[in-house]
Amino acid sequence: MVVLSKIYTRTGDKGETALSNGARVAKHDLRVSAYGTVDETNATVGLARLHAGGEIAEGLARISNDLFDLGADLATPDQHLDHTLSYTPLRMVAAQVDRLEREIDALNARLQPLRSFILPGGSPLAAQLHLCRTVCRRAERLATELAAHEAVNPEAVRYLNRLSDWFFVVGRIANNDGADDVLWVPGLTREN
Repeated sequence: MVVLSKIYTRTGDKGETALSNGARVAKHDLRVSAYGTVDETNATVGLARLHAGGEIAEGLARISNDLFDLGADLATPDQHLDHTLSYTPLRMVAAQVDRLEREIDALNARLQPLRSFILPGGSPLAAQLHLCRTVCRRAERLATELAAHEAVNPEAVRYLNRLSDWFFVVGRIANNDGADDVLWVPGLTREN
């Protein structure tokens, strides 16, 4: 259980922070950047939830909780590298990725196939979901970069990859099941 009785600690005043295993690292450490961008993704989800209702709101609530799980996963270096943990760290699992895939497939079945790339926009919710998607993609890039240097749970990376797809499909759902998608017109302004 987390207990936050004091919000500021002054322990980060010199540019360091603690990972969940207690190790001190620079605030610009790649691991911190990865889980920090997952937190940023979650903040964009909070904004999207302001515009959402029904099944989209329910899905975003699940995603928000998952993103805290994901942040905890990325904030905890592989326990095989550090045996100081007195607990079993929370890790993303295949079932979370599988759930996203099932949801993507079910929602995508409602949509007409795309014949053009789409631009972020349409409804306020769709625009916000595209922001969620792009921040999620940045989190994925940072997590894969981290994985090139340190052990990272592969399910965490898979989750981020599927999640950006989920945001894309749900953005189309938020645009009247794709009917109000804003289509890219290549070279539209080249002759003006």
